[in-house]
Amino acid sequence: MKKSHIIALGIIAVAIAIIISTVGDASTYVGFSEAEQVAKEGSTKSMHVVGSLKKDASGNFAGMVYEPSVDPNHFEFVMVDSLNYESKVVYNQPKPTDLDKSEKLVVVGKMDLANKCFKADQILLKCPSKYNNNELKAEEPAKAVSMK
Repeated sequence: MKKSHIIALGIIAVAIAIIISTVGDASTYVGFSEAEQVAKEGSTKSMHVVGSLKKDASGNFAGMVYEPSVDPNHFEFVMVDSLNYESKVVYNQPKPTDLDKSEKLVVVGKMDLANKCFKADQILLKCPSKYNNNELKAEEPAKAVSMK
């Protein structure tokens, strides 16, 4: 066999190994109920859950606890997933800025059965886009003031 064939086979083998390792580590999008079921089966695989912050009757965010003076790296909130199943989420990092303004969010982590909460490693925010505005507003140009 030629050296070029051996090198090509080696490169193909490395590429296949990389593909297999990334597929094995990929996390999946689930709801809280499925994340709980996976945790009961003993899996420690990371999951993505899409949802929104839970609001009470007056429109305030329910269950949000963040006291930076006590512990700046502990943030709790209640999230409702896309299947209307709610769960407490614990994030051991500071509260993300603009979390209150986000339409939807994605939490990445694992369900903690002992504490009956979802332990988030990451929080990804989907903020309202300024480009989704159906109504374009034209600003009036500033009028020049003449000094006489």
